[in-house]
Amino acid sequence: MREEYSIRIKKAARAIGEAEKLVIGAGAGLSAAAGIDYNVKRFTENFKPFIEKYGMTDLYTSSFYPFRTQEEKWAYWARHISLNLYETPVKELYVTLMEVATQKDYFVITTNVEGQFAKAGVEKSRFFEVQGNYGYLQCEKGCHEKLYYNEQIIAQMISETSDCRIPSSMVPKCPVCGGNMDTNLRKDNYFVQDSNWYTSENNYRKFISGTEGKQTVFLELGVGFNTPGIIRFPFEAMVRTNQNALLIRLNKDHMDGMPENKGSTISFDEDIRTVIRDLKNF
Repeated sequence: MREEYSIRIKKAARAIGEAEKLVIGAGAGLSAAAGIDYNVKRFTENFKPFIEKYGMTDLYTSSFYPFRTQEEKWAYWARHISLNLYETPVKELYVTLMEVATQKDYFVITTNVEGQFAKAGVEKSRFFEVQGNYGYLQCEKGCHEKLYYNEQIIAQMISETSDCRIPSSMVPKCPVCGGNMDTNLRKDNYFVQDSNWYTSENNYRKFISGTEGKQTVFLELGVGFNTPGIIRFPFEAMVRTNQNALLIRLNKDHMDGMPENKGSTISFDEDIRTVIRDLKNF
């Protein structure tokens, strides 16, 4: 039988307070809890022309829509990127989380691409965006390892969009091969990992190597099974091999972990906002 919430939150807060190292793993569930969700209401409020023209139903599946032309594709993606990155300020949940984290020697690894950790003031040397970031474009075929900040061109695309299309003259082209550009999101083998990506990966690996044998808390937030090999499974493996480690898992749908770590895991299926707030105020 699972312990009462009051007991679990006390144990979790004490563990974080006593930890030498804090490793935060953030997934889509954290962004959803913060209000950056892909539900129907948020979608219908911001994508009415696209819904009417293409029959789209939600913000997640619409990102896989097979547009016939680049003009249509970028009209949609400009709106998608702008809404989730440039029009969204830092969320209170991320601020509260970092108020907890900054009391410790911490590092963040995330599969989220909305740039919230940077907005929350996290030093670039302390977070690793494994799956990319909405704010950058790359060659669609990854012909070279360079990314291009897109805020200005995204704003221009939105201002020039008509009937769910941008002008052909605004379709972004690769400056090296002349081919099409794409958003820097890991979705195929052409995902570009530039020098900053490798620097972040190296920073993460160094931090992780420094946790060996030390009192370490792995704080996992809203990580499901879309890409469990990035955060969820590695966290469980590291907890299993470090007798001084503890996994704190916040997950509404998938809170249970590997049986071998049962005694080293504190799980919460309560609202992430509530748990993080209570950890801060404990």
